[in-house]
Amino acid sequence: MNIADFKKMKIEKRKISMVTAYDYFSAKLVSESGIDCILVGDSVAMVVHGFDSTLCATVDMMATHVAAVQRGAHTDAFIVGDMPFLSFRQGPHHAVAAAGRLMQAGAHSIKIEGVDGHEDVILHCVQSGIPVMGHLGLTPQFIHQLGGYKVQGKEKLAQEKLLEQAMTLERLGCFALVLECVPAVLAQEISKSLSIPVIGIGAGKDVDGQVLVYHDLLGFNPDFKPKFVRKFAEGYGWAQSALTQFRQEVLDQTFPSELESYKS
Repeated sequence: MNIADFKKMKIEKRKISMVTAYDYFSAKLVSESGIDCILVGDSVAMVVHGFDSTLCATVDMMATHVAAVQRGAHTDAFIVGDMPFLSFRQGPHHAVAAAGRLMQAGAHSIKIEGVDGHEDVILHCVQSGIPVMGHLGLTPQFIHQLGGYKVQGKEKLAQEKLLEQAMTLERLGCFALVLECVPAVLAQEISKSLSIPVIGIGAGKDVDGQVLVYHDLLGFNPDFKPKFVRKFAEGYGWAQSALTQFRQEVLDQTFPSELESYKS
């Protein structure tokens, strides 16, 4: 998979599958499943490190997780590394240095949230040989400005703004766009208006692909229940049951058995 395949898949009307993963083992599972793309999201700050927002992610943190994912993924897996909060708002030189860290760690592209005010950064990254995936709609790094985690683009002016921003990202050279938590009709319009693929999360089915977080689709976070997440497994209950059984068998002295013990 490479950036040319994204556009090819849109042209051929083949849906793109992307999963957000953060470590060696999850990347191994995701890539072996045939998923098209792995996103190393700045949501790692919340899902793995326990912070209450993505704002605590750093370039060092992202580079560490990108490297772990790269080691676990198949050699042909396409890896996108998230540019963390403010890493792309300090000018092109600083942004390219941060993006370079993620690329050298193993990413094949970066993802940048929003567009207003850092158009020059996106263009400079693209012109520097760094493929850029855009991200519009609900952009978690702007959560305080947005007033919380809520659907974007419900009013006409906001819809027009999102379409304009999407077209700007395409013009600046982005090879794909993540569109998060917007009405399905608007997402469909944006997808039809762009020649680059639109990958949705909470954006309906009429886009060019879908992305979910590994832990969410496997049901490892029972307290996280947004409308757009479908649990394809009950991972939390399964893991808790296995751990409880382990503890009990230790107490009962049924683990380890003679077969699981070494002889002199």
